Amino acid sequence: MADNKLPLRSVFAPVRALFVGDASAGILLILVAAAAMLAANSTLAGEYDALFNNTFAWYPHEKLKSLHYVINDGLMAIFFFVVGLEVKREVVCGQLATPEQRRLPVLAAVAGMLVPAAVYLVIAGGEPQLIRGWAIPAATDIAFAMGVLGLLGSRVPASLRLFLLTVAIVDDIGAVLVIAIFYSEIGSQELMWIVASLVVLGGMIAMNRAQVSRTWPYIVAALLLWVCVLSSGVHATIAGVAAALTIPMHRKDGNSLLEKLEHGLAPWSAYAIVPIFGFANAGVNLSGIGMDKMLDPLPLAVAAGLVVGKQLGIFSCIFIAAKVGFAKPPKGASWTEIWGISILCGIGFTMSLFIGELAFPGYRLLIDEAKIGILAGSVISAVLGYVVLRLTTTHPNDRTAESDPA
Repeated sequence: MADNKLPLRSVFAPVRALFVGDASAGILLILVAAAAMLAANSTLAGEYDALFNNTFAWYPHEKLKSLHYVINDGLMAIFFFVVGLEVKREVVCGQLATPEQRRLPVLAAVAGMLVPAAVYLVIAGGEPQLIRGWAIPAATDIAFAMGVLGLLGSRVPASLRLFLLTVAIVDDIGAVLVIAIFYSEIGSQELMWIVASLVVLGGMIAMNRAQVSRTWPYIVAALLLWVCVLSSGVHATIAGVAAALTIPMHRKDGNSLLEKLEHGLAPWSAYAIVPIFGFANAGVNLSGIGMDKMLDPLPLAVAAGLVVGKQLGIFSCIFIAAKVGFAKPPKGASWTEIWGISILCGIGFTMSLFIGELAFPGYRLLIDEAKIGILAGSVISAVLGYVVLRLTTTHPNDRTAESDPA
């Protein structure tokens, strides 16, 4: 028994450091989403809307004029900073460090973004104003998906947990690129701020090359970079990722500055920033929205992209890659278990909500319809994925000499 537990604990130390228990962060997100929906559909609906959307009496920047803006452009920059730290660690010395390790997760993540986008466009692409939402179902929520896996305990093979985590990390990289390329608005007036952002970023790279190991210079430079990017037309959260990639990985006294920052900030991100974002963005007032509205092209396209597109793209990619010998599937997992994990990748809560806000700026009805699709698709994916894995996985004691599914 001890021999079986040790590899699982050592392999998933980064996950436990990030979420302090596999299920807790995901369960917290579920509770937060439910609380937001209750608030938005109760006698507190007016107060809920006013709390996040009323303009401040004074604000230092047009993009910080309400609490909603502060959360989405400010707090979420810290979330993206943590994502950037995690991505760099995995690429430098983690599960994405070699071409062999990267091959299947990268391929699966790309397919898991393209197929949901295609499903979305098939359903909603006929309406020009909805085309901008194509990326909404392309994201996977790490905390939520890992939370559902946590509810299954040690029944799920370690290889599948690791696969889900790495796919979600690559998915985050893709989502960041999508936001930077497709959801940033740059005009001639913003070019000066882009130049300023590049200068600050260059300074942070120079500090890394000079092996500056103290924390405060990077924090000051990251804040300055955020201010420049906030004014540049590129979404401010991109500053978080860019800054994270400059944090040094060279080790002193056994730990690098990057690992210290990640371990220090990750619990705050998982248990404070993401839940605050979820509560501020998940609430949808359903008054006047009947079943016919829920079956409108936008919510239907988003939900179908998450539930159908994600599992179709990821599972078919793994199956084809295994059959042609391009990459091996997760070790010790059956095809039904791989299917269950592919379904869980359809949980798109945090990043999907974020992209939904960017896709339809100023169109509250469209944003609310997108949220309905996100919540419905994420809940269906979570329940269906849990049921499939619960019925098909075996207890570790029963998992003796298993072979690869291929």
